[in-house]
Amino acid sequence: MPTPDKSRDLDLVVFGATGFTGGLTAEYLAEHGPDGLRWALAGRSPEKLERVRARLAAIDPALEKLELIHADVTDPASLAAVAARTRVVITTVGPYLEHGEPLVAACAEAGTDYVDLTGEPEFVDRMYVAHHATAERTGARIVHACGFDSIPHDLGALFTVQQLAASGPVTVRGVVRASGMFSGGTFHSAMNAMSRPKQMKDASSARRRVEPKPAGGRSSRAVAGKPHRDGQLGFWLLPMPTIDPFVVARSGAALASYGPKFRYSHFAGTKTLRYAAGGAAGVGAIALSAQVKPLRNLLLGRIKQGEGPDERKREKSWFTVDFVGEGDGRTVHSRVSGGDPGYGETAKMLAESALCLAFDDNPTTAGQVTTAQAMGDQLLARLQAAGIRFDVLP
Repeated sequence: MPTPDKSRDLDLVVFGATGFTGGLTAEYLAEHGPDGLRWALAGRSPEKLERVRARLAAIDPALEKLELIHADVTDPASLAAVAARTRVVITTVGPYLEHGEPLVAACAEAGTDYVDLTGEPEFVDRMYVAHHATAERTGARIVHACGFDSIPHDLGALFTVQQLAASGPVTVRGVVRASGMFSGGTFHSAMNAMSRPKQMKDASSARRRVEPKPAGGRSSRAVAGKPHRDGQLGFWLLPMPTIDPFVVARSGAALASYGPKFRYSHFAGTKTLRYAAGGAAGVGAIALSAQVKPLRNLLLGRIKQGEGPDERKREKSWFTVDFVGEGDGRTVHSRVSGGDPGYGETAKMLAESALCLAFDDNPTTAGQVTTAQAMGDQLLARLQAAGIRFDVLP
C-alpha cells in the first residue's frame, strides 16, 4: 500500500478518461493500481465521467465511489484546483498544441508532476521555454511523450547504452516495426505538426537559445539518417520524422552515462524494398496533404479522435524496436517489444509512468525532463514487470 502524501489528498488524477486512450488508461489503473491508490477522474462532462466510472466499477466494485472532478482546459482556475490537490496529473487531452498548455502551466506552478502522450515537438519545445524554469523552482517534473511516443525508444536507448557500458563516443540506431493502428489522437497531432513546419522550427530555435548545453563539454544529438539496407538487422530503413530521436538525444544530453559524444538515428524498418518505397510514398503523401487545408480537414474528418479498434483487433497488434549500439569497439543489439502500440501498451506506459513518479525512488529531477532522465531504471523495471520486454540479442 502506498504511503500517503498528506500534503495532497490525491495521488493521481486522470484528465481525459472519457476519450478512448484515456479510458484504457483508467481501466489499466483500475486493474493494476496498488491497493490504497487515491485517484480521481477529471473532465468537463459529468455524464461522460459517470459512464467511465461505471465501467471501472465493473472491474473493481470499490470504484463506484471514485471521485469525479469537473475541469476544463478553457477554465484555468479549474485546472489549478486539480493540480493543487494531486501529486501527479495524467492527461490524454490532445492535440496538445491546441489544448495542452493550460494544464502544463497549472502543474508547473503547483509543483505537481505531469505526464502526457504528446508526439508534438513544437508543443514540447514551447512548454520548455514557457514553463521549465517555473517547474524547476517548484519541483514539478513535466514529462512529455509517455506512450509509444517515446518510451520504447527513450528507455530502449538507455537500456542499450547500459549494456554497451562504453567510456568513449557512442552511436545508437533505433529501428521500429509494428502491426497495429495508430490512434486518432496521434494522427490529428501528426497532421497538425506537419502543417506547421515554420512554427516548429521557430519553437526549436527558441528552445536552443535558452536551454543549457550538456555539462563537461559533452554532446548529444539526433542525426537524420538516410534510406538504406541494414546488413546487420536485415531490414530496409527509412528515417522517421517523429519526436522520438529528439527525446532520446535530450536524455543523452542529461545523463553522463551516454558518454562524451552520443549520436542517435531513428528509422522505420521493412523486410523488402517494395514496402520501404510504399511507406515513403505514403508518408510523403500525408505530409503534402497536411500543407493543403481542404485535404488536411478531409483526412482529419475521416479519422476521429477518441475512437479506436476493438479488443480483438488490439490483441493481434504488436511492436518491436531494435537498437544497435556501438562504442569502444563493441556492438550491442537489443530489442524492446510488446503488444498493441497505439492503444493498449500506450495506456500501460502512461499509467506506469504516473505510478512511478508517485511512488518510486527516482533520481532527483525537476523541470521538463525525459522518461529516462526522470525515472530511468525504476520505470524500466515497472514496464518489464508489466510485460514489455527489454532483451539483449546475439
